[in-house]
Amino acid sequence: MIKLDKIDRAILDALQKDGRLSNVELADKVGLSESACLRRVKNLDDKGVIMHYAAHLNASAVGLPGTVFVRISLEDQQEEKLRRFEEAVRGVMEVMECYLMSGDVDYMIRVAVKDAPDYERIHNILTRLPGVARVHSSFALRNVLRRTRLPLPAQEG
Repeated sequence: MIKLDKIDRAILDALQKDGRLSNVELADKVGLSESACLRRVKNLDDKGVIMHYAAHLNASAVGLPGTVFVRISLEDQQEEKLRRFEEAVRGVMEVMECYLMSGDVDYMIRVAVKDAPDYERIHNILTRLPGVARVHSSFALRNVLRRTRLPLPAQEG
């Protein structure tokens, strides 16, 4: 964990709320000079605290209103088979997130889809990925909460 002071947390909070802030606006919000603010943001970038900047799209507006959560079990969990699956799943563009899990399934993925027939097409792709033994799918009925902003805990010590 990287040590963040009060100003770093203020910068990160402001950027998570609005990633389009100019350096001038950001510096004003956090009470720094423009050059000091720019140095801090660059430092947070360099340390990997800020991973990237992106626009969050309205999935329905671009024709992908459906979300399917998919639990995938592999034939076994040998390191090479896990690696092959992970490499292959990165090539399925409809897969928005993929997590290696503990418990009764090996992977949990989130898929963006147009509708049920679109998911059937994607399901056929997923079942053919290396090492896949079982695929269990659940359609989300509606989104209740989606956060993109991480809560930034106060620094200890």
